[in-house]
Order: sequence, then C-alpha cells, then structure tokens
Amino acid sequence: MWHRLFRLLALALALAPLAPASDSATVAGLWSFDEAEGQRTAADLGPDGLRGTVGAEVGTGVVHEGAIAYRFPEVAPNSPPVRPEHLVTVPHSGRLDPGDGRFAVTVRFRTTTAPSNIVQKGQHPAEGGYWKVEQDDGIVRCMFMDDGGRGVSASSTGRIDDGRWHTVLCVRSPSEVTLSVDGGQPVRVTGATGPIANSWPMTVGGKPRCDQKWVGCDYFSGDVDLVRVEKE
Repeated sequence: MWHRLFRLLALALALAPLAPASDSATVAGLWSFDEAEGQRTAADLGPDGLRGTVGAEVGTGVVHEGAIAYRFPEVAPNSPPVRPEHLVTVPHSGRLDPGDGRFAVTVRFRTTTAPSNIVQKGQHPAEGGYWKVEQDDGIVRCMFMDDGGRGVSASSTGRIDDGRWHTVLCVRSPSEVTLSVDGGQPVRVTGATGPIANSWPMTVGGKPRCDQKWVGCDYFSGDVDLVRVEKE
C-alpha cells in the first residue's frame, strides 16, 4: 500500500511543474522512473510503450523527498573503465527524434557533481545529428545538432548542482532553442537547425559509445526522477 502511495505521489510531483511545449504537442515518451528496487525495466507511460533497460549499476526504488527515482552512483565521468551498466537505454524510435518540427525534453533530477550528460539521443558525430541535456560545472545546457553540424544550445543562468530537485525543460523549434529551470523565465537562443533524426538509442546517465580514452563517457552521478519527450 505504501509503495503504491509513494508511486502516485512521485508521479504527481513530477508532472505538476510541467507545461506542454505547445497546445499541439503530444507525448512521445514518459518515463517516471518509479519502479521498485531491483527492477531492470523502465516503463514508458507514453502511448508507444518505449521501455528501457536499466543497467545493473543503476539503483531503482530510491525515495528522496517523496519522489521515487533512479540513482546513478557517483563515478568519475571520464575516467576508465567504461561502464555500460551505468546507463538506462531506450531502443531507437523515430518518436524520440526532433525531425524538423517542434520538440521538447523535460528531465527532473538532482546532483552535486559535474560534468555529466543526463539524457541524450545520439552523440557527436552521429549521422543524422543528435540532442542532449547535460550539465557542466553546475550549469545545465540543452543542445541540438543537425546532420550538417549546425548546433544551437541554451544554458541556465544559475547552478543546479545543489542536491535539490530541479526540473529542466528544453524546447527546440526550427528557429530557436529555449531552456527553463523549475518553471522560471526561459533562456532563448536564436538559431536554426535542420532535421535531426538518427538511429541511436536514447540513454540516461551518459554516452552509449565511448572508450574513456578518445571519447569520454560523461557519466552522470545523482538521481533522475523523470524524463519526458514531446513533439509535434
């Protein structure tokens, strides 16, 4: 009974601060990360059931301030060894690609370490481009890069590595990228990117292809409570 109440409370807390990217946006994927301890499948509450695989190193059923979340243990983000078990991996779906339209990613997380990649689909130099939400020295940033190497990114004006829950909303339109933290005033960066569509999985917690020598894995340390993808 208590577990069910915690799940409902966590979902309510996760969804409360969210605003749709636009009136015509639809949910492409919604992972509330409220599975019980030991579960290795991340359920998608969106319409397509894009379930993810939870790496053995990721803790599930972690409760913090009423929210149930996944815990990514503290590791050196770019030092050997490679740790694929540190990731949550959602197989490729075109629903998770921005294409050439409006696209939004929301992530709710808490951390005290930097730098790291929080969630992404693709990585440099992925054919078809890529998108990611990352944080470096406490500043959270969202980036969208098209197949031609044109990238637009927006960064927060304040630090988020204070161990508190933060909800970050990144929106890419054909003409700009916006980022807002905890429902605050969005940062807007004008710039056009072409279509973004790759065949990579979406990963939470770091890069899926890295060797910690030539390509750092940028592993995330902290808790993630929710990832939501919307598109038109």
